[in-house]
Amino acid sequence: MTTTTGRPSAPWAVSPGGRPGPALAACLRAAIAAPSLHNTQPWRFRLGGDPCGAAIDVLADPHRHLPVVDPVRRELTISIGAAVLNLRVAMLARGRTPVLRLLPDPAEPNLLARVTPGGHAAESDTVRLLDRAIPRRRTNRRPFLDLPVPPEVLTDLAAAAEVEGSRLAFLDPALRDGTLSLVRTAEHRRRNDPRYWAELARWTREDPDRRDGVPRAAFGPWPVLESLPLRDFGLVQPARRRRVARFEHEPVVAVLYTPGDGPMEWLRAGESLERVLLTATVQGVASTLMTQPMELPDLRELLTDTARGHAPQAIIRFGYGPPSPPTPRRWLGEVLVPAGRQ
Repeated sequence: MTTTTGRPSAPWAVSPGGRPGPALAACLRAAIAAPSLHNTQPWRFRLGGDPCGAAIDVLADPHRHLPVVDPVRRELTISIGAAVLNLRVAMLARGRTPVLRLLPDPAEPNLLARVTPGGHAAESDTVRLLDRAIPRRRTNRRPFLDLPVPPEVLTDLAAAAEVEGSRLAFLDPALRDGTLSLVRTAEHRRRNDPRYWAELARWTREDPDRRDGVPRAAFGPWPVLESLPLRDFGLVQPARRRRVARFEHEPVVAVLYTPGDGPMEWLRAGESLERVLLTATVQGVASTLMTQPMELPDLRELLTDTARGHAPQAIIRFGYGPPSPPTPRRWLGEVLVPAGRQ
């Protein structure tokens, strides 16, 4: 049922014109806040269902795919998984149990997930905290303090990944240094690839009105002697090169693994990754994604856990540091797809 203005009269309803009710809209805005490679925000949402609670189809946007760094759409799919986790948390925080189906229709390859608000969900302090963390989560490319992350916090982060079926492995100093060396190698390789320059330029172009991409304020400073190999977002624009700064001597680095390596596992990895990042935000811990080796098959293979048969999906740096500015997000109306459209 709708009001005479055509707006939904129920929080979870959709108007005949496709406008979501307030609860549904809040969940969609939470999904839009998920992290994505170069802040491409490669998702679209299609609403349908009955007046009591519309299903949300989560679709990949092929126009926001990065073919140079993500040729098989692995990282795009991980980004969609992160948006799905935010949808689930937001629904639970608003009293509904999310019913999730991944890859629900083989005939529609860009339809990666369907999330439907189910029955009543009991209140949970954990869910409430994660929901409040969604708009506060940031990718922080700034120096962290030389302070250790307490073991109990690391345990919580690992448990967050495990809840979603993944494994978060914190690296000892030798493995950490070897992994950072792979990140450095990947970064150096990309600097010699003109296709990478063109792709990076598209998503770092300065425009005060754009609602996606990586703005200059989010680049972060350049580590002294490249001690920490963060992605150089100022690569193609020398006039906007980052200032030099000293970073922590003993960074905390972890690798996220999944027991398998295909579209289903990539979606699960995205859900796991976002739960880890939200848990870190709740704990006051900053995080940085370092995806460069994951974009080059020979380097990614070196990170495979052959003993367990687990595939690496993300490298994450954790620590304590100053807050990072938010990156822009598209408006809700920009990402909604009319019913019946792909």
